[in-house]
Order: sequence, then structure tokens, then C-alpha cells
Amino acid sequence: MTQTTATGAFQLPPLPWKDDALAPHISAETISFHYGKHHKAYLDNLNNLVKDKPYATMTLEQVVLGSAKNPAEGGIFNNAAQVWNHTFYWHSMKPNGGGAPTGKIAEKINADFGSYENFKTQFAEAAKTQFGSGWAWLVLDGGKLAIVKTANAATPLTDGKKPLLTCDVWEHAYYVDYRNRRPDYVTTFLEKLVNWDFANANLG
Repeated sequence: MTQTTATGAFQLPPLPWKDDALAPHISAETISFHYGKHHKAYLDNLNNLVKDKPYATMTLEQVVLGSAKNPAEGGIFNNAAQVWNHTFYWHSMKPNGGGAPTGKIAEKINADFGSYENFKTQFAEAAKTQFGSGWAWLVLDGGKLAIVKTANAATPLTDGKKPLLTCDVWEHAYYVDYRNRRPDYVTTFLEKLVNWDFANANLG
């Protein structure tokens, strides 16, 4: 998603919708802080950390996968993965989204989870029970759908899984609008925001 420029600097990708497009479910104020402050800070930190290093000429995904293999590059990984995760999260939502999926992803969910209701219950449980900061993901793992949760900046990319969509459960994703009511935010994500078109495109 996020690529380097000719000068070797990663750029903040534009949001796929206007900052107030997800209201009233996620406010423009939340997007202003989440995208304009948190996402941008990870990007700025990453550019500072990779300056004059081989990573500066790589794609973001290459930086994530490369730095994940070296514990000494934890700072690079954390910021690169957070930039990647956040960009993926923005595309995992759309105005007037949510509800049951259609297309190939619907067929795959029924085949691998038994029903959309089973999927929704399991995904919501993963998002609600991720301890502390992290993410809930729908991934393709060896040809089969799976739900995984990751802590902090961790991403399924480093485990060879293909992300299809994600829900950010760091507090800054929902605290302005939902305070400590993470379950309400997760329910709203599934019922009003999730972008099944994006999941279908990722499924291929």
C-alpha cells in the first residue's frame, strides 16, 4: 500500500473517504486524531528510523517483513507495521458498510465458519478479548479463512497469512466516541462499517 518516493520517504496515503464520512459511527474528531496524529506519527518515526538505510528504498511490506526477522530492529518494525496496519484498517471500513457480506467472501465464510452469524460472533469475541492494544483480523491461511488477533503492532503478514480485513482495537481507535465501551465499537464496526468489497478484492 504505502510505497517510497524517489527520495526514499514514505508518504501518508490519503484516506479512502472524507474524514466525516463514517459519522455518526466514527466521528471526524476520532479520524482527525487517529489518522492525522497517530498514523502520521508512526510514518514520521519510520522515515526517521530508515533514513540512509537500505529500508528507505524498499516497499512498506518489505520493511515490515525484513525488520520482523531482526529483534534489534524492533523500532523499525513497530512503526512500519503500524503504518501498514492502519492503512489496511482505513480500507476495511466504508460509509454505509457492515452487515452480511456478499460475493465470494460470503461463500467462503459460510464454508469455513458454518454461517455469517458464527463468523460475526467469533470475530467480535476476538476483537473484544484482545488484551490491551492490538488488532482483530480475518485472514486467509492455507486456503481457509481464520480469525486471528495480534498485540500492539503485530501483523499476520509475518506469519505468512493473507489479511482480508482488520478491526483496530487500540483505544485511540474508539475512545473519543465510545469511551471504554469497546464491545459497542466492535458491534458497530461489524454492523455499520466493515467493507466487504475490500475483503472480496483481497480474497481474489
